[in-house]
Amino acid sequence: MGAAVVAPPPQGTPMSEPARILNTFVAPSKTFSDLQHNASWWGPLILSVIITVLVAAVMDRQIGFDQITRNEVAKSARRSDQLDKLPADQKAQQMAIGAAITKYISYGSVVIVLISWLVIASVLLLAFNVGAGASVPFKVAFAIAAYGGLPWIIHGVLAMLSMLAGVDKEAFNIQNPVGTNPAYFMDPAGNKFALGMASAFDIIAFWSIALVGIGFACNSRVKKSTAITIVAGCFLAYKVVISGLALLGG
Repeated sequence: MGAAVVAPPPQGTPMSEPARILNTFVAPSKTFSDLQHNASWWGPLILSVIITVLVAAVMDRQIGFDQITRNEVAKSARRSDQLDKLPADQKAQQMAIGAAITKYISYGSVVIVLISWLVIASVLLLAFNVGAGASVPFKVAFAIAAYGGLPWIIHGVLAMLSMLAGVDKEAFNIQNPVGTNPAYFMDPAGNKFALGMASAFDIIAFWSIALVGIGFACNSRVKKSTAITIVAGCFLAYKVVISGLALLGG
């Protein structure tokens, strides 16, 4: 595979965390190049904690986790049939348990965010360091995943605004709460593979893919266009697998 593609040496003085976050949106190359000085990621983590808790609180107030659970059950014909066969008291108990689980996961979803950063960093590290001959340290890859995910903060804000403006509670989809992709406008009880692939064409996802690609390009000598293509390819493969599993799961 030839010599490793190493990052250029860091230049200039390190940026403050607020400057990093701001530049992620207006001058991403500056932020990702700065990771060579310090690959910290506490800024995106703090923002993620704040937004996930706020989104969960708004969902709790505006929609209600009982209603969200009913909506999720209605999306699966098999799950609906299974619950309908239960006695009324057992059905109510199952729905209450489901609502409680959904509530705890929603308020603690920053843990899922951290796991997603870990998975993204690991997969892309393999793709770039082995596939593209780069030499990006894991801590930098993890920080790239964290900063590259910042557009999802905007997604969370849009979701909150949508709920506060008033949405149809019975049509609310916790997995796709705002119309940034075609799947939002499709029947959530429809073909799971089609829904999953339609959700891949998400404006926020495209933005995040571009940022992560820029991040890896800034920390190696892989071209930006090549880096973004690698990230997009990994994302598409992930969506195909997840959509296929959703179809099999009904």
